[in-house]
This record gives sequence, structure tokens and C-alpha cells, in this order.
Amino acid sequence: MCILRVENLIKDYTMEGFNIQALKGINLHIESGEFVSIMGPSGSGKSTLLYLLGSLEHPSSGKIILADKDISTLNDNEISKIRRREIGFIFQFYNLIPVLNVEENIMMPITLDGGKFSDYKEQLDKVIEIVGLTDRRKHRPSQLSGGQQQRVAIARALINNPKIILADEPTGNLDTKTSNDIMKLLKELCEKYGKTIVMVTHDVKTAEFASRIIHIKDGVIEKEVNNYKL
Repeated sequence: MCILRVENLIKDYTMEGFNIQALKGINLHIESGEFVSIMGPSGSGKSTLLYLLGSLEHPSSGKIILADKDISTLNDNEISKIRRREIGFIFQFYNLIPVLNVEENIMMPITLDGGKFSDYKEQLDKVIEIVGLTDRRKHRPSQLSGGQQQRVAIARALINNPKIILADEPTGNLDTKTSNDIMKLLKELCEKYGKTIVMVTHDVKTAEFASRIIHIKDGVIEKEVNNYKL
């Protein structure tokens, strides 16, 4: 089943009086449970595409259809609800709140959406177990390693059981061994738990954990590779 579809997506910027087209008519589809990597050189448009998929930016034209809903036409309030309830985000620098412990950081999307901690206890226990932080749930970020902090960020992305998870260079701030462990976890989320992940990365080895690799150059999809090794 197609969970995300993009049709003729265009993104223009104006810089110092000049029009720059970052994306030039992107078309793609993401299947439910699929793990997709987006690769490309600096300035290729890969991060812009991810921001548009997550409704962090508005497209200049085109459609972004998430679970049969065109999210590119929604107003700001509707988009905020979609981001909190239907999309999980994982960033390179974790974006954890220093004064909150692991549980509280994971629950932040619920808190911002007005949800009650008690209503999500079972889900909280589940995601903490999935990411392997059962014995760290009361620790603050300063008491965790970089890999553990990224696991908190992954659990935070899972807490609302989103339709899709968007990951922006999730291993970019980690050493090789920790990066490998994090990528194994993301792959497991797809294969064992049926999660859908779209990830931007510049690293070939990281990209190869995905089942499909999309190469972007100069704002267009240059090629797609099905990673049959997996």
C-alpha cells in the first residue's frame, strides 16, 4: 500500500533577487513498511525534499499525499496536527530538552498535543523497550551517550505511532560503531514493526541499510536503486 505519494513537486527560493529552483518536479511513492534512503551531493535538494515531506516547509507547487490526504493544501493549524500525530522526526543533533528525563523527552509530542501521560503509559513502555533504554528512563540527556540520546529521539518519533518517520542524517553526529547500531535499529523498525522510514544521508554505507536508494542531483531524481542485497 502506498503511504506517501509526491506529484510534480517544485520548490522555489528567492535569494538576492534571483530565483533558485531547489526541486524541479519530483515524483515518487513510498510504500507502507518501506525503508527509503535519499542521497545526493550538498545542494542537491535532498534535505529540502525531506522538509517538504514533513510539512516543515511549503512547496511552491505540486502535491504531497500522505495516506490519501493532500497535506500540501492544509493550513498551518492542520499541518501542525499532522506533524504531531502522523509524522515522526529524527534529526542529526537529537533536539532533546536538557532539563527533561528520557520519559519526558519521549512524551514531548504527546504533551504538545494536550495528551495525558497516563493514557500513553503502555505505548511509552513499548517504545522504551524497542530502543533498549529500559534502564535509562529517568536519566537526563547529559547522563547519556550520543547513541543513547539518538535512541531517545527515535523513541520520541515512535510515541504517536506515526504513519511515516522522516530521518535527517540520523548518524551524522555518531561514531562508526554507534552509527551501525542505530541503523540496525531503524532497519528493525521496518522489518519487525512495519514502520515506514524515509532517510536523508550523505553516507553510502548508511544508505545501504535501506531497501531502496533514491539519488537526487540538481533538484531532480537522477536514479533509484532497489537494494536487493538486503
